[in-house]
Amino acid sequence: MIRPVLSSIALSIILSAAAPSVTAAQPLDLSGRISASRIAVVSDGDFSAQTYATGRLSPRDSGFRDMLTVLSVADGKVVKGTIAVSNSVTAAPEILQLSKDGQTAFVTERLGERPAAGDTIKDLPPGRRLFAVDLSDAATPRLADTVEIAAFPEGLSVSPDGRRVAVVSNTPEASLVQIIGYADGRFGPVARFDLADLGISGSAATPRGGVTATNVHWHPGGRFIAVNINTQNRVAFFAVGEENGAPRLRPWGNIVNVGADPFVGRFTPDGRHYLTSNWGRDLAAANLEGRIPETPSTISVVRLADPAASMGRHEVVAAIESDLSAEGIAVSPDGRLVATVNMRGTALPTQSARFQRQASVSLMSLDPATGGIAKIADYPFEGSLPEGGTFDRTGDHFLATVFQGHDGAGPEAGAGLEVFRVVKGDQPALERIGRIPLPHGAHHVDLAG
Repeated sequence: MIRPVLSSIALSIILSAAAPSVTAAQPLDLSGRISASRIAVVSDGDFSAQTYATGRLSPRDSGFRDMLTVLSVADGKVVKGTIAVSNSVTAAPEILQLSKDGQTAFVTERLGERPAAGDTIKDLPPGRRLFAVDLSDAATPRLADTVEIAAFPEGLSVSPDGRRVAVVSNTPEASLVQIIGYADGRFGPVARFDLADLGISGSAATPRGGVTATNVHWHPGGRFIAVNINTQNRVAFFAVGEENGAPRLRPWGNIVNVGADPFVGRFTPDGRHYLTSNWGRDLAAANLEGRIPETPSTISVVRLADPAASMGRHEVVAAIESDLSAEGIAVSPDGRLVATVNMRGTALPTQSARFQRQASVSLMSLDPATGGIAKIADYPFEGSLPEGGTFDRTGDHFLATVFQGHDGAGPEAGAGLEVFRVVKGDQPALERIGRIPLPHGAHHVDLAG
């Protein structure tokens, strides 16, 4: 997320059993309006909204925990299941994804779980795990498998066939792409690829030469992945193949320069374009106020090369402003609408002149054929640190995560999912219809049909 400066991080890993927490079926509520059979949300219990400014973790007596919450809709009822799964809001909002059939949730942790004596950010160990959670029993999610990956994973993406998971990690020595097989409820071996060996390097006097990968996303055709290098304002594309039964990567086309700080990105559903949400932070700033930009974030639209052309080139064909401090980005199922989730000044201390109580969602129209993009409007709502977002399966609703409410806010303005109805037609718009309450620290959401 905002990425605090981490120092003196212990190398030990705190392992814990992920015991499920179950709630009974509930009457149909706001969740039942959403076009999805399953909604998954990941929450970070270690951080509070003030942690980025103070360095202090959430109070120990708060009872907050790292959590995966799953809402399953069937037969007019919403079944809610929860399970403790280590995760961290310091990563991009790309550390959770459901398999297409909604039977498995994949989660990774940029930072590990809070140790018994830890009360500050620097006490958190590096994350090193990728989790698979079995959701076949809607009320009782179960940890199916765990695999150790390289430290400080930033984001993951599941292949369209559900048989491989791509993860990017940034260790002190290297930025890595990892491909992990998954079948029959078990992870396979971890294949690691150093981005420096794939043509992504830097000469800065900072770790990894200044290379940091914050996002990986699988092309809907299953043959390619995109990797965002936010510290260099670039996106690289790779073809995923196989050699002697093991995954292999090779560059696909040219590396593309996009807007400043391309934190996350998405392929369009038809696979013609790749969109980046460019946050625009000053990554060299020494404090929170200096790091968070005072100018709007941007979106870059990259037209992809013809996959069949051996010498094809990717090209930026459009760019547009979104709103202040955009993190998550989502594309509607028909590829005609784009939304970003914008923190604005909600991450800043309340005493800051730049603090804002309202965040926003920006809605844009997209031409699937040309990549042309136009801003429709910003839609404000109250809450701290909204990050991830998604359209539902028909594109009739948009959901944005809210990390926590402001002091004094009621439950209707606390942590949860902010839900908007999507007005379609010649004049698309969003209409707010309410919030689904969730555990403290909600920061990413995914859906399955």
